[in-house]
Amino acid sequence: MLDRDGFRPNVGIILLNQRSQVFWGKRIRTHSWQFPQGGIDRGENPEQAMFRELHEEVGLMPQHVQVIARTRDWLRYEVPDRFIRRDARGHYKGQKQIWFLLQLVGHDWDLNLRATDHPEFDAWRWNDYWVPLDVVVEFKRGVYELALTELARFVPRFDTRPDHRNRYLRSGLHQRDQAVCQLGEAGPRPANAPARPYMPRMGASFELPPGATFEPDPQTGLDADPRMTKT
Repeated sequence: MLDRDGFRPNVGIILLNQRSQVFWGKRIRTHSWQFPQGGIDRGENPEQAMFRELHEEVGLMPQHVQVIARTRDWLRYEVPDRFIRRDARGHYKGQKQIWFLLQLVGHDWDLNLRATDHPEFDAWRWNDYWVPLDVVVEFKRGVYELALTELARFVPRFDTRPDHRNRYLRSGLHQRDQAVCQLGEAGPRPANAPARPYMPRMGASFELPPGATFEPDPQTGLDADPRMTKT
């Protein structure tokens, strides 16, 4: 579903924990990190698409989060031709996104990267709000900065001074934030927490679950992994 200018409607999700850190996911089989995002299907409004993508990509349900804010207008980015399948070039131009700021009211162990057979991420971490854009695929960086800047004023207990923002936006990862949870892994949980399926320990190698595939998105022409785009 494209608009008349060739942009596919899409949603982006900035998920906060209680320390005002954001969920930061590593795209499967790449070294790129990003926020959850996904296309709006026909018949959906942006909020419905956001909740669907939230479950598909990180395993959370509506009761696990509180919607704090959203961007006022669409934010657009163009996708370079080399990242688009040949048969989609010429009519697909990029994404236009509504970004949502969510507060996690559930727990770390509610996060599940294996909620579907088509995982988007193979690791995740909590990161400072002003994420390091140098680990984001280049053509998305401008939209990330616009979304983070517009929504920063809604973040509780947070320093939104411009000098603080600029310090982090394009910096590398900080040592104190290096802990990474592998696919399906969550943080520590109390002894009385509900049982959860086995998940790999930090640093464990990951093999795709049986039946998992990574086919190009038929609606956008984008391959699941931009580095594997067919030309």
